Amino acid sequence: MGYQIDFLPVGDKGRSGDAIAMRFGNLYGDRSEQTIILIDGGFKNTAPTIINHLDTHYGTDRIDLVVSTHPDGDHINGLLVVVDELKVDELWMHRPSTQRRMIELALSALGEHEYRTAVASALDTAEELEDLALQKGITIQEPFTGLTHTSGSYFVLGPSEGFYQQLFREPTLEEEQRGLLRSVAGVLGEYVGRVAESLNIETLTDEGITTPLNNSSAVTMLKDNGDLLLFTSDAGITALSQVADVLESQGFVPPQLKFIQVPHHGSRRNVGPSVLDRLLGTRLVTEKELGVAYVSCAPDGEPKHPAKKVTNAFRRRGAPVHATKGTPNLHHRNAPDRGWSPSVPLPLFPEVDD
Repeated sequence: MGYQIDFLPVGDKGRSGDAIAMRFGNLYGDRSEQTIILIDGGFKNTAPTIINHLDTHYGTDRIDLVVSTHPDGDHINGLLVVVDELKVDELWMHRPSTQRRMIELALSALGEHEYRTAVASALDTAEELEDLALQKGITIQEPFTGLTHTSGSYFVLGPSEGFYQQLFREPTLEEEQRGLLRSVAGVLGEYVGRVAESLNIETLTDEGITTPLNNSSAVTMLKDNGDLLLFTSDAGITALSQVADVLESQGFVPPQLKFIQVPHHGSRRNVGPSVLDRLLGTRLVTEKELGVAYVSCAPDGEPKHPAKKVTNAFRRRGAPVHATKGTPNLHHRNAPDRGWSPSVPLPLFPEVDD
């Protein structure tokens, strides 16, 4: 058994997005011995890249499973084209036809027009994807904790259905929403200076917040011959803490992760030291590679995507970060050689944006 995990280049200039193609099984054998999964599809102009990649490197136009982690445009828009043009057996997505009213009622009390408009647009796109899948006879399942693909190797760790509904029902989230609206407007995206870091000095905090829509992201795991590979999408600290709860209830103890996706393109608002300690282990005294991390980010995404204090935090816990920055990145085991050059992880930066 083996696997190939391809982080495809998504976005241009400063616009980051996600599209992750993977296959696992006997990669030296027939297509029938392999499972192919696509997690998100980036922007609409990402779709040709995905289709060409599947044809060139996987030799197929059929996808066993497409996962729409959440309906942000940098994740879902490309899926409209992929699902329309390729053969897709199954789609995992949170169905807007059953969730839209709940979400819109929760947002109706907020006065910030920009965020409510963005969420409405995202739900419109999700409904379009859902309708297209139904027209094509594609099986749709909602990715809540415990859902497992028929291969038995790929499953959902979060969100739970209760947590998902809570995201859009708790009145205490109004303050969180308002903070994120400023982020959407770019106010919180401004950096005030630079601070020193080292292997022993960490300035990342547990105070980061992200939108309920991001925290609703499907967080999934591939388990192959003992290797654990975690895909986080745009989940934030609250959501990832729930995932850590699930893993720990199953006997998980770090550093068991072979591979982890850095959430939300490396935003400092999605991870903190506490949840990273639970997923990767505590900070190391000396640098050591215990696993690997990958981040989807635009060529000109810095300083936000990825934030150096985030990539430093992963590295000091033994998971150096490899960044796409406009080029595809491959992580693999027991897979045919493509002749690609080895990816070089980001260094431990001595100064970070604060």
